[in-house]
Order: sequence, then C-alpha cells, then structure tokens
Amino acid sequence: MPKLKTHKGAAKRFKKTATGKVKRSKAYLRHILTSKDKKRKTHLGGTVLVSDADTPKVKRMIPY
Repeated sequence: MPKLKTHKGAAKRFKKTATGKVKRSKAYLRHILTSKDKKRKTHLGGTVLVSDADTPKVKRMIPY
C-alpha cells in the first residue's frame, strides 16, 4: 500500500485533538472589522470542532 499524502491546504486549516476529533478556527475575522462589535469578534476568535458530517472528509485529508 502506498503512503497517503497530506492535503497541505487542509493541514494549515485543521488540527487533530488527542482524542481524534478535528478542530477548526472560525471565519469572518479577516477584514471589515470596524462594523463588527467587540463581543462578536471575541467569540469568532476561538476554535470549535468540525461538524460530524464533515469530520470523515477532513480526516482523510490529514491522515497523520
């Protein structure tokens, strides 16, 4: 069996946790920040888990 290649774009966006779940950062925090209130920007700064429907697809892209 050949080795699997890591999808480099996905590797920059997702990280695996110790239990095998996948973390991602939230969107909408790159530009036009003056019109977004402080509370919204604070909550967008954190990380969340990838949804259950998308997790198998992301795990295939970052096998190691």
